[in-house]
Amino acid sequence: MLAALGYDSMDAFVRDTVPDSIRIDAQAVSEHSIPALSESEMLRRAEEVANMNEKKRSFIGMGYWNAVVPQVILRNVLENPSWYTPYTPYQPEIAQGRLESLINFQTMVSSLTGLPIANASLLDEGTAAAEAMVMAFAQHGQKRKTFVVDQGVSPQSLAVLRTRAGGFGIRLVVGDVAKLIGEGESRQFGNDSVQLSDLAGVLVQYPDVNGSITDYSALVKHIKEASSGPAPLLACATDLLALAILTPPGELGFDIALGSSARFGVPVGYGGPHAAFFSVADALKRKIPGRLVGRRRPAYRLALQTREQHIRREKATSNICTSQALLANTAAMYAVWHGAEGVRAIAERVLGMTAVLGGIIKVIDGMEVQNTSGHFFDTLTIDTGSAQKAAKIHAEAAKRAYNLRIVDERTVGVTFDESVTEEELAGIANCFLIAGGQAPIASTDLASFVKGGITPLIDADAVSPAHAPRAHSSTSELLQSVPSKLRRSSPILTQPVFNTHHSETELLRYIHALQEKDLSLAHAMIPLGSCTMKLNASAAMRALTWPEFGGVHPFVPNGVEGWKVVVDELSRDLCTITGFAACSLQPNSGAAGEYAGLSVIRAYHASRGEQHRDICLIPASAHGTNPASAVMAGMKVVPVKNLPNGNLDLDDLREKAAKHKDRSLILQRMGSSSPEFKRLARSFMIMEDKCISMSGKGANLNAQIGMTNPAICGGDVCHLNLHKTFAIPHGGGGPGVGPICVAEHLAPFLPSHPIIPTGGSTAIEAVASAPYGSASVLLISWAYVKMLGGQGLSDASKLALLNANYIAHRLGGHYSLKYKNDKGRVAHELLIDLAEFEKKAGLKVMDFAKRLQDYGFHPPTCSWPISTAMLIEPTESESLHEIDRFCEAMIQIRKEAEDVITGVQPRDNNLIKNAPHPMSVIVGEWDRPYSRETAAFPLSWLKQRKFWPTVGRVDDASTSSQSKVFKLQTPIPSLFYLDIVMVSLFALYSVLHVYCLNILPGYVVRSTAAFGTWGQVRVPQKPVPTYVHIPTRCACWADYDSLSASRKRE
Repeated sequence: MLAALGYDSMDAFVRDTVPDSIRIDAQAVSEHSIPALSESEMLRRAEEVANMNEKKRSFIGMGYWNAVVPQVILRNVLENPSWYTPYTPYQPEIAQGRLESLINFQTMVSSLTGLPIANASLLDEGTAAAEAMVMAFAQHGQKRKTFVVDQGVSPQSLAVLRTRAGGFGIRLVVGDVAKLIGEGESRQFGNDSVQLSDLAGVLVQYPDVNGSITDYSALVKHIKEASSGPAPLLACATDLLALAILTPPGELGFDIALGSSARFGVPVGYGGPHAAFFSVADALKRKIPGRLVGRRRPAYRLALQTREQHIRREKATSNICTSQALLANTAAMYAVWHGAEGVRAIAERVLGMTAVLGGIIKVIDGMEVQNTSGHFFDTLTIDTGSAQKAAKIHAEAAKRAYNLRIVDERTVGVTFDESVTEEELAGIANCFLIAGGQAPIASTDLASFVKGGITPLIDADAVSPAHAPRAHSSTSELLQSVPSKLRRSSPILTQPVFNTHHSETELLRYIHALQEKDLSLAHAMIPLGSCTMKLNASAAMRALTWPEFGGVHPFVPNGVEGWKVVVDELSRDLCTITGFAACSLQPNSGAAGEYAGLSVIRAYHASRGEQHRDICLIPASAHGTNPASAVMAGMKVVPVKNLPNGNLDLDDLREKAAKHKDRSLILQRMGSSSPEFKRLARSFMIMEDKCISMSGKGANLNAQIGMTNPAICGGDVCHLNLHKTFAIPHGGGGPGVGPICVAEHLAPFLPSHPIIPTGGSTAIEAVASAPYGSASVLLISWAYVKMLGGQGLSDASKLALLNANYIAHRLGGHYSLKYKNDKGRVAHELLIDLAEFEKKAGLKVMDFAKRLQDYGFHPPTCSWPISTAMLIEPTESESLHEIDRFCEAMIQIRKEAEDVITGVQPRDNNLIKNAPHPMSVIVGEWDRPYSRETAAFPLSWLKQRKFWPTVGRVDDASTSSQSKVFKLQTPIPSLFYLDIVMVSLFALYSVLHVYCLNILPGYVVRSTAAFGTWGQVRVPQKPVPTYVHIPTRCACWADYDSLSASRKRE
């Protein structure tokens, strides 16, 4: 490859690519600074570190539970590269599997929360709460400034809310939301007065952090009726498992429901990653943050993308550009596996355990359950009567290797989950009994403390609980722990997908049927520019699901020496690589890292009395998260022009830096799509000359390690994407980690946390729910750095540069290349401009992208940073053979384009315009002006190995309403239903069904909606009236005509 480029050594090539003026000493990142371990040595070291964590069981709760991960899901989703290596599904033709799974997630959330629109997950519960607050702020035109948060909301969510509120100037008021009920305009919360006319929204938690269950229906009704103008948005943080028993937020009148889906089959993992959920009323669907999957016949695709930051930029109020797709898929499969009956059975068992402990506390003198009105689901907050008793309880718990929640010096919290055994329940009870001076009990005595007993432990590894035998405990007795008005009467998870795959065989086949529709790194190179789709080494993934790491609660007070080693060593190595002094691993996405870095700079300036520094200079070509993050941090965005060749216009930067020198900082991409390292350094020199803070967007360091770094270029803070340079897999759209590294003067301002102190002495508040964000995936980057060492990391970056330049060399004679330096070199990615083909042949960027799918490759990044271009990044992981295959495909497509230019193929009916060609098209009727073989096998090697797109082209020309939003009808109590779609088109079907069924003797149709396409039929043979749902159009999952014969009969 070097010879093809005209070099005889790697050093000579690097000198022409990275200028000497910003090169670092070769020893800065080397075997001396970061020693390398072999794969086996790293695994032994990982075992040593894992064993440093104390093996304790945590009953702390506060939004984190021990989940039982069904082995079929663990093995075939979480540990399966076909699920964890794909990219975000921007190319729906090769992503139908995970899009369907995300539809399952959205449907699960909508069904349980009672709200019709759900997104495809957010980063964590705290972030989701902050998004709800800002959504309420935006809904009222950013004119109402007050947001009220109930005192029962978890402290970590409250901390994230405070951080976000500051940037938007939102006034956060915390207290008992019941005070909002009353007459008049003003409400008093301690020293804070709230004017209803200034109220943007309200957030409550249900059940709250202390386990209490409150009926908010009166509050909701009052706020909506008392509002003279548009009503404040009402948001409810909740628990999906609890909603199997409790009345859902949608039925209580809430506009937004949010929370964490972690207890649906995802390990606690010292805090994450976990998929947050977010559902809204239909009227808010164009305001909902994050990814939203919809349907555009005949396929699923991402929908309503004009809401997102890459379109709205500085007008956006959210910088969300990713999700937790892998964890959302895991949670969705958990619901598919267990089904409605299984989920409810788990919920009842958790409630039963809590009720037993509650019954035991009642017989202990001096102790009292503090839950409001004695109502609870999985958590009890217990006043022990004295600090001495509380200390004794914690001492007894420590003997049994249990962690209980320390609420205050005399109050103890206990939270149950599906993993708790009856022996553990007895052990917890004995901690309280012994501290109260009473005799301990055995697990066989537990049933005497609650009527109806406890449902036996469900073995998720053996059989889905929907079909598992279980004792018929008195559900009505258990539900006395829930207020009667809050006992759920509407059904859950009624869709076929949640009622079909309850054996391991069936679920295994379903999982693999979905994965076969998706292209991943297991199939081919994914050359997405700015995304760095590199190898996710199997050895680096090993420790991810080890219980010694995965079973640790993020709020344990001690016993996490192993986790401290991982955090400290990875932070130290990242500082060595970037040249900075300190690091925070808390941000759990790249965009969150941008926001955190800018917030740290704002805090630094505020500490110096320079609050007026509120302007952020950002290149016009920057990714949309950059201006959105600046706005979130409370800044005004001033764009800096780019030159026609894409480089930053230094003259425009110099002019605007001088104009705003007393108010501004710059956010500039490091390791940019433009390889002009010199211009990057010059831009920071300009800012430094004006005494302006520099924030480097080092999302991708793959072009830099061991050769240069953000610090030597002049940056003050740099955020990284560990899911790019440091080998965390993309997971089909998440998880990610976006740590920030900072210069010494910014270290005191790194983010802290309300439960586990992190950050510096004058830290900003939390930017994520957990102290170390998505901690469990830090193990992957820790292992990656350990195995490569300093020299290996540097060699990897050099090879990434070489691979990109080799592709540039091979494609240079066929396509127009942009952004080369004066030596003709590019960085770790290259940009090819396809504008000429649109002019000459009517072929656009996306036409080339879809045709590349026919060659078995995921397309490069399209239309960014130039709308007519493709951004290609091969990474260091790809072999010369794979790179040559990609180049051959691109060259062949260029020849196909030439056929259109010269008239050999029609402009509107050719290989490229009609791409991709799925198998169904190839074997169907054929009337195209080219052969089937040319369409499917344009190069000979495709006959040996071909990945077929699942569907033909999904129209993505429109960005306003690209696909039908996937909506679940709000449940009607006591009636089973499926969502009504296209009602008017199928009204005739309804009439015919009603007529035909009514004339049958003994059958009575109950219609639940005028002109609905479904009804419910009373079957006379049953001794008790039974109603079964008969859909005439299965709108949620497939067209009726496409259903199997047996399903039609059903």
